Amino acid sequence: SDAICNFVICNDSSLRNQPIIFNPDFFVEKLRHEKPEVFTELVVSNITRLIDLPGAELAQLMGEEDPKLPGANSTASGFFRSLMSLKRKEKGVVFGSPLTEEGIAQVSQLIEYLHKNLRAEGLFRVPGNSIRQQILKDALNSGTDIDLDSGEFHSNDVATLLKMFLGELPEPLLTHKHFHAHLKIADLTLFDEKGNKTSTPDKERQIEALQLLFLILPAPNRSLLKLLLDLLYQTAKKQDKNKMSAHNLALMFAPHILWPRNVTANDLQENITKLNNGVTFMIKHSQKLFKAPVYIRECARLHYLGSRAHTSKDDLDLLTSSGSTELQPLKSQKRSRLDSCHQEETQQRTEEALKELFHHVHNMPDSAKKKKLIRQFNKHPAALTPGSDVPTSPAPRRTRSRSFSGLIKRKVLGTPVILERKSRDTTPEPVRVSKENVQLLQKCGSPAHMSQAKLKTLEGQKEGSCRRMRARLLSKDSSSL
Repeated sequence: SDAICNFVICNDSSLRNQPIIFNPDFFVEKLRHEKPEVFTELVVSNITRLIDLPGAELAQLMGEEDPKLPGANSTASGFFRSLMSLKRKEKGVVFGSPLTEEGIAQVSQLIEYLHKNLRAEGLFRVPGNSIRQQILKDALNSGTDIDLDSGEFHSNDVATLLKMFLGELPEPLLTHKHFHAHLKIADLTLFDEKGNKTSTPDKERQIEALQLLFLILPAPNRSLLKLLLDLLYQTAKKQDKNKMSAHNLALMFAPHILWPRNVTANDLQENITKLNNGVTFMIKHSQKLFKAPVYIRECARLHYLGSRAHTSKDDLDLLTSSGSTELQPLKSQKRSRLDSCHQEETQQRTEEALKELFHHVHNMPDSAKKKKLIRQFNKHPAALTPGSDVPTSPAPRRTRSRSFSGLIKRKVLGTPVILERKSRDTTPEPVRVSKENVQLLQKCGSPAHMSQAKLKTLEGQKEGSCRRMRARLLSKDSSSL
């Protein structure tokens, strides 16, 4: 195994039977904290694969430029904007101040209480008592311990105060930098068979894009967003009691967590529907949005385990540790062994298949097709294994001559033999002579062991004297044929 595991032995007997919690996003969080630049580049490159972000919007998402928000240069409703900005300048320890872990710890008391009171009708829509809300707000700002279960406060008081806290943040919970990205995610739709866009939302791509976008949120924003969306998800599940569906909840919270600050509904115009539908989608799929995509997990894991494999969808090559070079020789040896074993196994199967095929051909009835197949086998003798049961002998090849001179030579000299002298001591094989040509050979004076080259020269010299004899033999042979 390439993975290196560290084991921690716990000697506390009270903890031994506790279940082991495995965080699949462990390496993702480790990469985010230790190498934020590498992590951001990995995530943003996959975001741009899903949604089209022009240069300016991409620079805003990366924090390289200030976000250009709708209504920023408009003079309409200027008094209303200035009033809201003055209201937010009244900062407290929790309300109106930038989001911190301390503020999240205080607000989490409100979220925990609301989980116990999700059946209240009109939750988050019906306003609470303003006096009780101010008392609770002052207690949270001062850090005083609050007993929400004492019955002093109503669930509508707590719900309204939670919306107030989100609305007084210096920027929305989903940040100004991500505003344009959320608009593009809302436009992700399916394509038809011809490649044209349809009006049906592409839920899988939207979920994947939100997963990636939430990964690059600031840590406090991401933590509070997870708590909030989980609360709204549980609230929508009990809509038969509280009459608050996911869409109704989105109408209540979209202006606080997604709308840019100091803008009105007129500034957003046609984008209001997209933003509300986007928050509705987040509430319905909140249980999937805070899990890193599989390829991001694998990239982060391989980054720390020292492997150079490419597993992201864009085959991003992350920088790996120096320990990866030590594992490469072992991997190459394993691959070579596997390849050799695979080749041997394949060759053995091929030989067995050829052997069975040859047996089948050998058992066929005699025919021209069988002879043709056997000749093809004889051309490739390596196809049969040495231990084959059926030995085969190559079929004798007949020598043909289409000229009359070749026919005369074959009758006179018999089957031609090619003499191969391996050494000086070896004697050449005598030429076989037919009975009817013995007299001719005696007249021509050629010995029985004479080679073909010498016979050809002899024929040239005695052609005149043996011409009549050859013509006679020729006529006799043609009549016999």
